[in-house]
Amino acid sequence: MRTAFFLLDIVSAIILHMSVGKRLPSACCLKHVLALFSFIFVIWAVYRYFPGVLSAEAEELLLKPIVWLIPTFWLVFKVEKKGLGSLSITKRNLFPSVYWGLGLGMVFALEGLLTNVFKYRGLNLATAGLQADDFLRLFAISLVTAFCEETVFRGYIFNRLWKIWKNEWRANVVSALLFVVIHLPIGVFSLGYTPGVMVVYLTFIFIYGFGAAFVLARSGNLVSPVILHALWSWPIVLFR
Repeated sequence: MRTAFFLLDIVSAIILHMSVGKRLPSACCLKHVLALFSFIFVIWAVYRYFPGVLSAEAEELLLKPIVWLIPTFWLVFKVEKKGLGSLSITKRNLFPSVYWGLGLGMVFALEGLLTNVFKYRGLNLATAGLQADDFLRLFAISLVTAFCEETVFRGYIFNRLWKIWKNEWRANVVSALLFVVIHLPIGVFSLGYTPGVMVVYLTFIFIYGFGAAFVLARSGNLVSPVILHALWSWPIVLFR
């Protein structure tokens, strides 16, 4: 837990240092970004400290939308007085967004397959014997998870940092680092990874976070990172 909060302090300090001298509106927007992330991180870290409290369905379909989406939408609608378009939730560029999400998503899916083959010296399906209803349930969970996490990290955090700094790559790297930090508690408390495995795990998380912001910047539509996220998560489900 201390390591997670230490990394949070480091990333927050980096963000604040990068934003010295910004205009007041940008400073306020930056406070919203840090406040939202800190709120979600603290609640999620405490929740991960007590693994097995909720089922996967309850966690992803009920708790995550409440903890992640409600404060995000409250900030957008009530505090910033903006609409869904500021989160890249729009009908514009829908088909290019699908292409971007599917294209890079296939790369991540192949990466997951190759990792599974390398790990088990062959193909190991964790879902062998599951029925069609089970696959539909897992697919629904992955979509809700993707929408929640992408709305927060790409729709809100990445877009706001990009607007503040006027630099896509800086905003991309920092939002990806924050995405890494939010996944640290599950690696420590729920999955119990060793330090070596943790480094590899967090590296993959960063690469994914960078790729998700990249496709959003190209498409301008949250559909692309949501599709990418779903395709990225399925190899984890199928080949873990």
